[in-house]
Amino acid sequence: MAQPRRGEVWRVDLGLAGKVRPAVVVSAHPEETDYALIAIIPHTTSVRGSTYEVKLTVSFLQPGAFNVQGLTPLPPVRFLNRIGTLSDDQMRQIDQAIDEWLCMG
Repeated sequence: MAQPRRGEVWRVDLGLAGKVRPAVVVSAHPEETDYALIAIIPHTTSVRGSTYEVKLTVSFLQPGAFNVQGLTPLPPVRFLNRIGTLSDDQMRQIDQAIDEWLCMG
């Protein structure tokens, strides 16, 4: 079974309406006593200019952005394959956008 880790970008199955797309893991991997859910931020190539889109240049992704308003938990079975890892600086940009959106910062 998939063991997605924070900062990794995976192809994930978002279900019927969401299709398969890249997403970055933003949560810790669940322990045995936790619910089997991993939080992700999906990547989109349909950029709208939203305050909560984080545009990053990543060699293994098409041009686009991570949409923090798409934050969602998924069970590990929805993770298809790992396609890369974001840098610490790139993760800080995503974390900052999440903090702003959720009024945590």
